[in-house]
Amino acid sequence: MSRSRRTKITGEGAWNEAFGRVDHAPLLAALGVEVEPEILRLALTHRSFANEHGPLPNNERLEFLGDAVLGLSVANSLYERFPSRPESDISKMRASIVSRYGLADVAREIGLGAHVLLGRGEEVTGGRDKDSILADTTEALFGAIYRQHGFEPARDVVLRLFESKLESATATGRHQDWKTVLQERLAELKAPAAEYRATSVGPDHDQTFTADVFVGEDSRGRGVGPNKKLAEQEAARIAVAFLRDHPEAVAGQG
Repeated sequence: MSRSRRTKITGEGAWNEAFGRVDHAPLLAALGVEVEPEILRLALTHRSFANEHGPLPNNERLEFLGDAVLGLSVANSLYERFPSRPESDISKMRASIVSRYGLADVAREIGLGAHVLLGRGEEVTGGRDKDSILADTTEALFGAIYRQHGFEPARDVVLRLFESKLESATATGRHQDWKTVLQERLAELKAPAAEYRATSVGPDHDQTFTADVFVGEDSRGRGVGPNKKLAEQEAARIAVAFLRDHPEAVAGQG
């Protein structure tokens, strides 16, 4: 048996073992559709795993398909839900909903992180909760569903998983740079600049950050996240909401 043949068997064996180590029934139940093991395994395979155990295929081609399915499904839904809104508005809504952050939100809701096949490097650096990996794998799942079942079943899965985001869609979008929005609002109110103070708990590879944003001496928002940046963004978002209702709390202090 040739060396290349032995390598191929070893790679397939590692792939099958890693895939079989996790019960994927909860994920399939969350998706609401059956996916054949072979294409599900491919959809869950990040390039870091494929490169480490390969040469093996990875999920990037399915991600390409899933991105198209997602975009068309969401665009058509917004077109029907907002018949009087101009293209510029629904385009912004779509961009927000199908953003990396929107996809990662959905991925966390269905517990996708536990199912992704990762290489050791990504595994030890928190890859299972990285927005980019979760978003890409979610799109790959949509691509897999499309390949097995066709467009309409794939569209139905997309619309069910994104229902709450479609219901609450706005032209500005939820996932904007809230720290910038907050600074602009404080400037309008002639208030002091925001000051962020963050703490963290947990081991280096699995930390949870808590951030408070202070305007003057008072905390106006607190956020929690897997890294300092996201915790601060959440704190800023809460502060923006607070100032929307209570601008007098900080006005004229600057």
